[in-house]
Amino acid sequence: MANNKDFKPYISADQVMPEITPTSVILGVLLAVIFGAANAYLGLRVGMTVSASIPAAVISMGVIRMILKKDSILENNLVQTIGSAGESVAAGAIFTLPAIFMWIEEGYDVTLSVVAIAVVSICGGLLGVLFMIPLRKALIVKEHGVLPYPEGTACAEVLIAGEEGGNAAGTVFAGLGIAAAFKFIADGLKLFPSEISYSFKSYKGSGVGMDTLPALLGVGYICGARISSYMMAGGILAWLVIMPLLVAFGADATVFPATVQISQMTVDEVWSSYIRYIGAGAVAAGGIISLVKSLPLIVKTFGENIKSLKNSDKTASTLRTDKDLDIKVIILIIAACLVVLVAVPSTHINIGTALLIVIFGFFFATVSSRMVGLVGSSNNPVSGMAIATLIITTVILKATGVVGGLGMTIAIMIGTVICIIAAIAGDTSQDLKTGYIIGSTPRNQQIGEIIGVIAAGLAMTGVMVLLNNAWGFGTQELPAPQATLMKLVVEGVMGGNLPWNLVFVGVFIAVVIEFLAIPVLPVAIGLYLPIHLSVPIMIGGLIRYWLDHKKYKNDGDKDKVTTAGILYSSGLIAGEGLVGIILAVFAVISVGNGNTIADVIDLTARGIDLGSIGSLVFFLLLTLSLIKFTVWNKKNYK
Repeated sequence: MANNKDFKPYISADQVMPEITPTSVILGVLLAVIFGAANAYLGLRVGMTVSASIPAAVISMGVIRMILKKDSILENNLVQTIGSAGESVAAGAIFTLPAIFMWIEEGYDVTLSVVAIAVVSICGGLLGVLFMIPLRKALIVKEHGVLPYPEGTACAEVLIAGEEGGNAAGTVFAGLGIAAAFKFIADGLKLFPSEISYSFKSYKGSGVGMDTLPALLGVGYICGARISSYMMAGGILAWLVIMPLLVAFGADATVFPATVQISQMTVDEVWSSYIRYIGAGAVAAGGIISLVKSLPLIVKTFGENIKSLKNSDKTASTLRTDKDLDIKVIILIIAACLVVLVAVPSTHINIGTALLIVIFGFFFATVSSRMVGLVGSSNNPVSGMAIATLIITTVILKATGVVGGLGMTIAIMIGTVICIIAAIAGDTSQDLKTGYIIGSTPRNQQIGEIIGVIAAGLAMTGVMVLLNNAWGFGTQELPAPQATLMKLVVEGVMGGNLPWNLVFVGVFIAVVIEFLAIPVLPVAIGLYLPIHLSVPIMIGGLIRYWLDHKKYKNDGDKDKVTTAGILYSSGLIAGEGLVGIILAVFAVISVGNGNTIADVIDLTARGIDLGSIGSLVFFLLLTLSLIKFTVWNKKNYK
């Protein structure tokens, strides 16, 4: 175990290099907006987001080193620090806020202003950063060698290996460009459908299909074969087991919430009417199981963090690498955030609910900061924290007589702030770990986090309104699975008209999965989402499996291939997400005669459509491009 007293950062404390510069701020803000928007689109499509730290780092190195001919690892780190904030703000916002949009569409007496979205996004992000800062010395410095912080350490390794940054950045940009072109051809020009489906006539109620889109292939590669297979198992359970059973035993029945006989429904209607409630129960149970299993660790880490704060060294250090934001500044900004949350009427947050935010927020920020150091950001049970917060908050609101649309809106607002706090606290911890290893100035990184949060929060406001106006949340284009789950949780606690039998079927499926010692959440997510999403994710996972099990000359060559695939896949996700946002703009801009830009560029209106075969051919080419960019250098193999 490494001794933190003997640790020497890559850049020594007495060496001063550029960090916060116009270049790092502008490039960082740009990446925060890009990866925030891309992750918002991805999360609304498939219910998960991906880390932006390493892609932001390699893009930064490509631009700063190769284009601007500058050489500052600390400046590159500031770019990734600012840029990665966008993904965390996006995760918290899109997992919760779309629930209110859906209530508005359903006719509930609720409202949501642009100002409210911006305020809860930015204040939640700022609170997450500021709650974590006092923990830096306890978690990052004193626990160095104990808490690995996998993503933060990996990002530091990428930055230190900066001599290869130009090539790595090129891989990201290649994926981005190919995915952007693919998405525009498929969903912009509509040369071929981006979703293909098939239902089995002899096995009624069943169906398969896939969305032939770049981001899903990239997600599968990044997640790997194991997680992808769990999701696929959930999809098979829903579409090839439960749905055929519903049709076989209830064909002539009209079962709530549907209003027609099951035999009269299409496969998609059976899924929409029944499976999504079963899946919601499974995901909610999975989140709570994950949280309960983590409770001993949560209680222990919270106690250790508080103890570390009390026993921390009070002597001021003059070293550049020991300088944090002043505690007075931290307290002042926290107070300002709470005042703004209460003062803006459209947030519907009062002094009492602001107190709930402080209690839940500080607790989950403290827990999240240490847990990501142990298990990594991808295993941090943020969704379980959000569900627990929503349940407790909604129960309190209902007990105090705050019910109906107002009560549900307040619950989601509080849940949004807490979800963003937990997500951004974990991200800040990883970034500060990266900075500790390479020798950044913590105060500069913390300022960078604040800049990134503000930029991403403002961008998220526009992105969410734009996507809702273009397609709407809870639709086929944007299922918003996490937000739909949060919506069902709040409705259920408030006494809404939910099909509880279906929900409890999902809950006990999750319990069975847990008894089998299989990770619940990925299976539950696969059960909850259409199988069309799980199939391309599985293909990406299988490619990763194949590449991981090829014979290489050494481990270094294997790591190069794996990293190249992750970077290319990150580009695929970013490219599709960005074009998805552009197409949303096209869908709302009118060009006269009741047509939008999206209508004008639609080739199917001119009778040009390659059909499902064209879709499969283009997806095969996309798959081959992923393989090509990962095995580009043939000499790496035996």
